[in-house]
Amino acid sequence: MSFAFGIGIGTQNKQGDWLEVFYQQPVYTPDAKLVEIVAESIGYSGGNEALPVNPGQLKSLAESFGKAGFSDQANIAIRAASSVRPVVVTLLESDDTATSTPEVYLKLHLISHRMARPHGLKLDGIFGKLPNLAWTNEGAIDLDELSDRQLRARIEGRTLEVKSVDKFPQMTDYVVPKGVRIADTARVRLGAYVGEGTTVMHEGFINFNAGTEGKSMIEGRISAGVIVGQGSDLGGGCSTMGTLSGGGNIIIAVGENCLIGANSGIGIPLGDRCTVEAGLYITAGTKVALLDDSNTLVEVVKARDLANKTDLLFRRNSQSGAVECRSNKSAVELNEELHANQ
Repeated sequence: MSFAFGIGIGTQNKQGDWLEVFYQQPVYTPDAKLVEIVAESIGYSGGNEALPVNPGQLKSLAESFGKAGFSDQANIAIRAASSVRPVVVTLLESDDTATSTPEVYLKLHLISHRMARPHGLKLDGIFGKLPNLAWTNEGAIDLDELSDRQLRARIEGRTLEVKSVDKFPQMTDYVVPKGVRIADTARVRLGAYVGEGTTVMHEGFINFNAGTEGKSMIEGRISAGVIVGQGSDLGGGCSTMGTLSGGGNIIIAVGENCLIGANSGIGIPLGDRCTVEAGLYITAGTKVALLDDSNTLVEVVKARDLANKTDLLFRRNSQSGAVECRSNKSAVELNEELHANQ
């Protein structure tokens, strides 16, 4: 069984290097017959390959797809045959480290199409296959070619708008998932997993290989690798420490029905129904005072010892400045649970 397939329309620089690729309808775990057709029509010989194709090959592919009942892919192939931009057929036999830009883009599309979940695909090494580009109102442009393109636009009476200079484009130029609201689309990268029912407000941000399970309000930052559970709320300016921002190999996650207050942050994974007070940043080494139901100190632990525990309230004592934690359960019961897991 193959891993993924897509017919992509992309952009190349003057040297013929791929800059980016758009896959309208990628296929996760394609049917064996589809793979067989690709092999017969365009010479695919197995493994992970990104094959540039010409109009004749695309028409042949469309005809074979149509006869085999793959009508959606047949429609994409026949329309792509008239593309003024280069077309690539990417077929991945396995989820190995990507060796080309079209392969990386296919994987990022799979996540944003909700076909694969964050941490579900092998994404190591992708930065080396993603060129840093000028993302403009006329598409992706190689930075070495940008100045000439700007001059040409001026001569022709146009202004070339550079929206960003980055390795990742915004997701909505490629994928708009069903049932989401995104106030500022530039703040959600391709490769983000945005669950149905999610609202991302203007200050919200979702990185690649990260996202939300479902209905959530995002006014803070979801860093790479972080998953936010159904019903959770990330307040304005809050932060989640991802694997690219000091979290190492620790997978940070937010459970269901959690609240991370405005301008706060977490460097540990939270269980369900947890609350972090506004302005409080908790890292793995933060010392936390466990309180019982009468606000009496039970024990001081490090925040990492509370990772993935449910029903916790993290707050800062307004007088002493100490970080405190209370639970819907008594702190004594929580303390026993901590020691039982060691």
